[in-house]
Amino acid sequence: MNKPNVVFMGTPEFSVATLAAMLDNGVQVVGVITAPDKPAGRGQKISMSAVKKFALEKNLPLLQPTNLKDPHFLQDLEALKPDLQVVVAFRMLPEAVWKLPKLGTFNLHASLLPQYRGAAPINWALINGEQETGLTTFFLRHEIDTGKIIFQEKISIGKNETAGELHDKLMISGAEL
Repeated sequence: MNKPNVVFMGTPEFSVATLAAMLDNGVQVVGVITAPDKPAGRGQKISMSAVKKFALEKNLPLLQPTNLKDPHFLQDLEALKPDLQVVVAFRMLPEAVWKLPKLGTFNLHASLLPQYRGAAPINWALINGEQETGLTTFFLRHEIDTGKIIFQEKISIGKNETAGELHDKLMISGAEL
């Protein structure tokens, strides 16, 4: 059987570890979707996402749509013929995007869903004094972070662990998951 065509969607450094692990494990990544370049810092120099930098280093086909419902983007995405899509720290996808591949679209989320749905789950776990958090992979559906769970992995939070330390620990474990 042929390997499935996989499209990866992500933007920050947290996403790069998973994309790298996929490539290291022979996943056939046929395209990468990330946020458009934008001004950043004091000088407002145009900056590219961590995922874009990595995709360019690996010569992966790259799309940077400003509008995920744009017919031209949807046409370009369909042309990649994805069998499966993997989403890590991207943005909410319209149904036309997440329903496209025959094997579905799944997301890696940095919490033990249903806890801490939405943005900043690492920060919320620390703010609320949790002793453990984790990672969840699940198939996307209409409501944010509510789809059928595939895997979950618990991760303990150290007594004085910072958001940055927990981020890095979850990033590495998430890539393995």
